[in-house]
Amino acid sequence: MIHDLVTAVPDRGLGNNAYLVDLGEGAALAVDASRDLRALRAEADRRGLRVTHAADTHLHADFLSGAVQLAADEGAQVLASKAGGRTFEHTALEDEQEIALNGGLVLRALATPGHTDEHLSFALLDGDRALGVFSGGSLIVGSAARVDLVDPARTESLARAQFRSVRRIAALGDDTALWPTHGGGSFCSTAATATSTSTIGKERATNALLDLDEEGFVRALLDSHGTYPTYFRRLGERNRRGPAVVGARPVLEAIPAQVAAEGQRHGVVLVDVRPIAAFAAAHPRDALSIPLRGAFASWLGWVAPHDRPIIVLRDEDQDPDEILWQALKIGYENLTGEISGGLAAWEEAGLPIASLPMTDVATAGEKRVIDVRQGREYEAGHVPGALHLELGSLENAAPGLADVPTLVMCGHGERAMSAASILQRHGFTRLTVLNGGPESVVLEAAE
Repeated sequence: MIHDLVTAVPDRGLGNNAYLVDLGEGAALAVDASRDLRALRAEADRRGLRVTHAADTHLHADFLSGAVQLAADEGAQVLASKAGGRTFEHTALEDEQEIALNGGLVLRALATPGHTDEHLSFALLDGDRALGVFSGGSLIVGSAARVDLVDPARTESLARAQFRSVRRIAALGDDTALWPTHGGGSFCSTAATATSTSTIGKERATNALLDLDEEGFVRALLDSHGTYPTYFRRLGERNRRGPAVVGARPVLEAIPAQVAAEGQRHGVVLVDVRPIAAFAAAHPRDALSIPLRGAFASWLGWVAPHDRPIIVLRDEDQDPDEILWQALKIGYENLTGEISGGLAAWEEAGLPIASLPMTDVATAGEKRVIDVRQGREYEAGHVPGALHLELGSLENAAPGLADVPTLVMCGHGERAMSAASILQRHGFTRLTVLNGGPESVVLEAAE
């Protein structure tokens, strides 16, 4: 059964899938594995597999590849596009080139540029039959991946390349499985979907992009692009050169509160990963709130600096490994430690504390409302009169805002708290955070 052969290993925070393919005799192929290999290795261990091949469909912008790590740790053969110009040891593949795997399986490279120039999809063949295709950022469930990450000046030409690429994949047989890397929730995706895998037949029947001619496809794709985290601009080149191998198990070193405070005065950034209610009640002054959750990496990479030391404040029950690996998979190697003893130690040392009011329900008109959600979210429904400033743009926008009574909101509260912490660092003193979304705002006060 094909479902026993290929296992999706989701990263729900980034909205992506890696894949583990059982090649028989204890060998496995990993496709688009990230540098955070914990889940993939757990699945391989559960099934008694060792990764012998690691394939990357493209130079990823949203995470550092784990292929180099798999080569270093397990001797995996790295498979990637020759056109990518990678500078580390790998098997450089061109269009239609095939790699023989165990059990008579074959991996065939298909040049599918668009999402990136050097993009390959990989058809998994059993004899002459295509069991499925690892489509990376080409054809994805219900859509196609964005084409504006390489060079803004070349976005239209890449969209035209994507048009040809998705149709090349769609020409495979109806029962061919579709295994994309990007899915709903990925900033590389152009559409939200709850389903991460599909079949070619289903996509031909339901994917609206496949019904469009080239001009319609290009317009639809270009109109669907939203903003994306700033770290995306750096990772493609890092993946081309090969991410550094992570040696011994990384740890967050314990740093005394007084030392952390002194570092803060010299440019160290304190990132508070505790839940928003805890941050609202009390936090180190000028700390940046980025709650630890699945999407932690995306927002760390958007609102925290990559070129200054970061010290973490966490609750005792929050997993330091989760903090570190989410940071490492997007190239944040600047987490130098954590505050020993947490907030209690900070308070006991008499260091400055701040707080932020938080409310579950608010009344429109009482305060300026700043909505920090993404553009599509805001357009789908927002509080009348709300000022729309995406969280990722707030650092630059803050100096132009007046310090007036302000309600900061998003969809649930986490991004709003991050936004309020940014504004607070800029000296804003009249802030309230909404613990909810637009439905939590009363449009008119009761009589």
